[in-house]
Amino acid sequence: MARNTEENAALSVQRFKEEAAQAAAAMIGDGMVIGLGSGSTATLLVAAIGKRVQEGLRIIGIPTSEQTGEQARRLHIPLSTLDQHSRIDMDLDGADEVELGTLNLSKGGGGNLLREKLVAIASSQFVVVVDGRKLVKELGRRSPVSVEVVPFGWQTTAQRLKDLGANPALRLQSNSQIFITDGSHYILDCAYGPIPFPPELAAKLDGIVGVVEHGLFVGMASLVVVGGPEGITVLHREGPKS
Repeated sequence: MARNTEENAALSVQRFKEEAAQAAAAMIGDGMVIGLGSGSTATLLVAAIGKRVQEGLRIIGIPTSEQTGEQARRLHIPLSTLDQHSRIDMDLDGADEVELGTLNLSKGGGGNLLREKLVAIASSQFVVVVDGRKLVKELGRRSPVSVEVVPFGWQTTAQRLKDLGANPALRLQSNSQIFITDGSHYILDCAYGPIPFPPELAAKLDGIVGVVEHGLFVGMASLVVVGGPEGITVLHREGPKS
């Protein structure tokens, strides 16, 4: 009985994410340049966008990972690069956590947070898709902060992160090999616990030598599309915490 309950809950979450992805894909206009995110939710987004392309939508996609690029090509979504399109109309991606009110994000579970952030900051509108479980009062409650680091001297970088109160863990693949990003970096998942003021922690992480990028996306999301039992909810940023 418990197993059936868990399976039904997982199927419901998947459905909520699919519905949110479809709602976000419906926001895309003809002729737009679109950022294509990474991770499990982004896979659903790209599938929804691919369906619209098959129906006649004309867009250009900028993938944030090799895996996303491969999926987009299979769905015949025309692709380009950030070098060719320095301004993007809309970026669509998922998130590990969304802070209610500010819409500050924690991202990086998909392992391509550097490329995701580069595309996000180049976009006029950054649309994030989640299911309701990802909404939190404070970042850090559900997920660690992902930090992309240079492999050279990563242990030293990990110690600096630990000095900031983290409990960094080197991300491994299922075969116990070190996870390597598309940019040939490592990821340290840093458990800080609840983060009362993300901009402050983000600034400290930015100042650590050896850190390439981190998964705190502060003040970047334009809106968040949330799927849940009551349907689709669209959240808009209220402003920074005082």
